[in-house]
Amino acid sequence: MAVFITGASSGLGAALARHYAAQGHVLGLLARRGERLRELVATLSGVHHLYVVDVCDRPALHAAAADFIQQAGRVDIVIASAGISAGTLTEQKDDFAVFKAIFDTNVFATVSTFEPFVSHMKQARAGTLVGIASVAGVRGLPGAGAYSASKSAVTTYCESLRLELKPFDVGVVTIAPGYINTEMTAKNPYSMPFLLEADVFATRAARAIAQEQSYTVIPWQMGVVGKIMRALPNWVYDRLAVNAPRKPRQNP
Repeated sequence: MAVFITGASSGLGAALARHYAAQGHVLGLLARRGERLRELVATLSGVHHLYVVDVCDRPALHAAAADFIQQAGRVDIVIASAGISAGTLTEQKDDFAVFKAIFDTNVFATVSTFEPFVSHMKQARAGTLVGIASVAGVRGLPGAGAYSASKSAVTTYCESLRLELKPFDVGVVTIAPGYINTEMTAKNPYSMPFLLEADVFATRAARAIAQEQSYTVIPWQMGVVGKIMRALPNWVYDRLAVNAPRKPRQNP
């Protein structure tokens, strides 16, 4: 099986790469940090294809995808795992650039990642596209307008894509992580309930992908939290969330 993963140099992408490599699959691994990517690949069994590319560089991303399709022959799974996060405040004019960077990476790069593979999978009438959303996208969180909105957009986009590709037997899976122990969450200055190790997350995510579950929250406990959050009337949610701890503002 051939698997293409973006954001593969660290975090969820690296954990997914370790999981699929251990299963004996051929990987196309893409990330902007070449040294980190090469360090990861040195620990993996098998022969894999590396692409040192920023996911926001759409032409370079498409070229990497085309090369991997040619090398692999058929691509079975594509995981758009690249993502960034930072606290943002609308009244801070400097944060507009952070808003844009978060949407470019989390939303538009997901689209760019999937684009080259859609016709390939439709023709094969097989394959699975995987978007990484977040429990943070279930409802807006204070101080995280860019991140919450971007992950909500990923969820809705993947749902639309799932309906478009269903007649062609191409699956679209949305994975919504809760708190996973990665470099991204290490910056959070608050407690993180149900914190899960990245490799455990990868095992559970791969199971959901293999079963083509349309939408999965990992860990499941955060799925319960997400359902409660979604069901709360606005006035109740506002009272509970208005003073929620916030991620610090920073360059993502």
